[in-house]
Amino acid sequence: MTEQTADPPQSPPVPVTDVIDRIARTVCRDTRHRIHYRDDDGLRSLSLAELDAGAVRVAARLGALGLRPRDRLGVMAPNRIEWVLLDLAALKLGAVTAAIEPDRHQPAAMAAELGLRLLFTSDPRHSCEAGAGAVVRDIEQVRTWAFDPAGPCELPPHPGYDLADICAIKQTSGSTGPPKSIEATVASTNRSMAAVQEMFEHRDGDNLLVFLPLYFLQQRFWIYSALTYGHDVTLADRGTAAQTAREVSPTVIMGVPGFYEQVMTRLEAEGEAFAPTDRGAAIQRALGGRIRYLWTGSAPAGRKMLHFFNDAGVPLYEGYGLTETCIVSKNHPGAFRIGSVGRVLPHKWIRFDKDGVLIVGSSHPLNTRYTSCPPGASERTFLPTGEVKTYDVGHVDEDGFLYIDGRVDDIVSLSTALNILVPAVEERIRELPGVHDCAVFGDGRPYLAVVVSPAAPKPDGEALARDLAKLNRDLRFDQRVYAAVVTNEPFSIQNGLLNAQDKLVRSRIGARYAADLDRVYDEHPICNDGTIDEAPVLVTSAAAQPPEEQAEGREK
Repeated sequence: MTEQTADPPQSPPVPVTDVIDRIARTVCRDTRHRIHYRDDDGLRSLSLAELDAGAVRVAARLGALGLRPRDRLGVMAPNRIEWVLLDLAALKLGAVTAAIEPDRHQPAAMAAELGLRLLFTSDPRHSCEAGAGAVVRDIEQVRTWAFDPAGPCELPPHPGYDLADICAIKQTSGSTGPPKSIEATVASTNRSMAAVQEMFEHRDGDNLLVFLPLYFLQQRFWIYSALTYGHDVTLADRGTAAQTAREVSPTVIMGVPGFYEQVMTRLEAEGEAFAPTDRGAAIQRALGGRIRYLWTGSAPAGRKMLHFFNDAGVPLYEGYGLTETCIVSKNHPGAFRIGSVGRVLPHKWIRFDKDGVLIVGSSHPLNTRYTSCPPGASERTFLPTGEVKTYDVGHVDEDGFLYIDGRVDDIVSLSTALNILVPAVEERIRELPGVHDCAVFGDGRPYLAVVVSPAAPKPDGEALARDLAKLNRDLRFDQRVYAAVVTNEPFSIQNGLLNAQDKLVRSRIGARYAADLDRVYDEHPICNDGTIDEAPVLVTSAAAQPPEEQAEGREK
């Protein structure tokens, strides 16, 4: 394949708004707009002025504990108001927030790896541990500090952030191996937020619902946006997102495709697959009644789901980005094409190398290396040019809309020398009535096989086989699936088959069901004349969850 290139933009750069420094060094006096959040007593709220004052009090306490400008403050907890207060307090001190996924790491080990001064965790078992000079504290303390009326209410001394300074450390999702840490510059954060504001104009009257984990830096952007541009923001989590939406009536929801698929499935089950206008009203009722638009990304969004919302007049905009690049492209009002991930943002540029792999450049890079990673990982991802090699493959249409066709890891090489990009096949299989999710395999095999997470506890195997056979007639010969493993468990974050962003962890699915895949190929071999029986064979998986995952599932 001939290498395609796109030169960086030559026009003067769009001015970078000083979002981070403004939040850090000014007092927010906004009593009109609020942050809504849940705690043990239910749904609560603070004015943005109260939130800012609480962050100032927390900053004073952190300063007394020895946190200084450019020191690293770790937060290892699920979504909660204390998370927000700690992050804003770190900005007030000119420090760096290091976000760590909870329940996945040992606090002392992460403190040592990231060079933390303090680490706050929601697990009280780790309180007052020491790790490489850091003290691990219970995050419950933060609320007491923030709402102490006798606490300090003046901004602490602040050196100011330069654009090249680091304001956050974030981690990759771990879908392609052990999580890696990366430092985010002030300039990259400012510029990404400015680009989003240019596209969507969040303003007075808006309420942005955030329920994805705050350890993803982009989720904290919407807190910063409220403080900067003047609108409400609501903090929830996965389990309470839908209920919270009905209670607070957001105008914007930031969610992964899986969230919207659940809304679609529930409405269809209730008989809501009606005319688009009526369907739009049903979607609005399900999400609080005031939706201006919906935002999705992190994992591919199926066309059926996109049409379900957009044809009903409830815009669902898909975008694209990586931990290493932040937002690269986004559909938005006035520039929207279903199936694409939008046009590339003004401060970004893209090109495709000779193998068709997407490479992303930026006028304000997030960074040019990982902070911590396995040997060689930085060199494989960050090019000497400062660009990021994404390992995604895709194309750009004649109007400049970017399409992501899959990852290099999503290419299956059959023993017949055919290479198939399987996400397109998986999307078609997910549309079958008996399928909730699926992953296609076939490296070194004569044909494709699929591992199916069924839509019902007791799937109808005969119906699924018929549906697969019918689908095969609509697929290209090389895309046809002739065998399926039907699992006895759904793909989920809890069992490790999806990552925190609802993406397939293909390597774990392949390993979990390796014996079953071997079995289907043994039972359904290619014929001596090179042909194959057109009727797909189905095998019910014998794989069991590991004991610790079974226990975790029962507890939750």
